[in-house]
Amino acid sequence: MEEKTNVMRILEQKKIPYTAHCYADTDALSGVEVASALGQNPAQVFKTLVTKGKSGKYFVFMVPVARELNLKKAAAAVGEKSVEMIPQKELLPLTGYVHGGCSPIGLKKPFPVTIDQSAESFDTIFFSAGKIGYQVQTSPASLAKAVRLKTAPLVD
Repeated sequence: MEEKTNVMRILEQKKIPYTAHCYADTDALSGVEVASALGQNPAQVFKTLVTKGKSGKYFVFMVPVARELNLKKAAAAVGEKSVEMIPQKELLPLTGYVHGGCSPIGLKKPFPVTIDQSAESFDTIFFSAGKIGYQVQTSPASLAKAVRLKTAPLVD
């Protein structure tokens, strides 16, 4: 892999072990296509979703790529009346990441991160390295060392 992303640099600074994966030579767009390009179980590959709560606070959720975030469960997990996905045009100015390359690590501002409880059944999980075409693989416990992480049921 020629280039390191900010996510990889942050993991290294925090001395958190990870494996980098590149799928830049494919047209994989959806998370399921990315999992397939990596030859991985889609249940082990997580997408990073940014939401805004009724209070105006932002929250980051991570769910398996083949699943949809249940907004009611997400709101309950963070103690909000409701949460909604932010408009795509707000993603880059808010997080510093483009759609398809959003990572829970290295956001412009550190928002609380909640990951679906299914992550606990894997030794390692995959998620965006902050750039389309790049993923990092690390343990959920290691991710918790890089961001404020909590676990909750987030999908149906």
